[in-house]
Amino acid sequence: MTNALSCRSVSRTFGALRAVDEVDLTVRPGARHALIGPNGAGKTTLFRLVTGLLRVSAGQVELFGQDVTRLSEVRRAGLGIGQTMQHASLFATMTAAENVALAVRRHESGIGPLPRRERAVWARVDELLTSVGLAGRQRVGAAELSHGERKQLELALALACRPRVLLMDEPAAGMTPAERARLSALVRDLPESMTVLFVEHDLDLVFELATEVTVLSLGRVLLTGAPSAVRASAEVRAAYLGGARDEPLFLPGDADVASS
Repeated sequence: MTNALSCRSVSRTFGALRAVDEVDLTVRPGARHALIGPNGAGKTTLFRLVTGLLRVSAGQVELFGQDVTRLSEVRRAGLGIGQTMQHASLFATMTAAENVALAVRRHESGIGPLPRRERAVWARVDELLTSVGLAGRQRVGAAELSHGERKQLELALALACRPRVLLMDEPAAGMTPAERARLSALVRDLPESMTVLFVEHDLDLVFELATEVTVLSLGRVLLTGAPSAVRASAEVRAAYLGGARDEPLFLPGDADVASS
């Protein structure tokens, strides 16, 4: 089986700093793959190397077996990489529907006369807003939405590009418990054919959603495995808490999500 995403000995240096250091990462098609690690582990830098926002210093990035290492962020998006950012990037003066319409028009130019194309655009906008729980919020300005709703809107923008691989950088950052629960439900409801790679500091959410987990520490892969193996790892606990501390990192009641 061809992996949805592969990083082979990927490195990124900033002067003398090796932010990402020979990382090998494989993400299977349809996986919900979490990327976790302490602050400064290199998670967001690795994300930017995958999307093309940053260039690798060494190594190779593949999307469904195709080498995309030298392709731009726009070219990678055209091949099926979608993303949501840690801080939502929206047009604050535009409505929720107008934000999504821009993304739909950019991705789907359509064929035929303008009126027909526009009907198709707005039908797609309604479909996307409904899919992320924003039905009825089409005419609300992006600046008037709650923090959680803005995150939902950004997910709609990413889905407008019909991604095969969706990268989500700290999707639950700053959310209330209710907003976090809504996000969890939205991710669970994404098509099984869509591969999801996400960075998240909320470990409860990680173990709620992930089918596989990769732990980064100091720019290198510490461990990749099933959620249960990661949770039981003394190495992972030491990376988060320090080797001299014995308290559990994960609560005994945390539940794994079974791999399908």
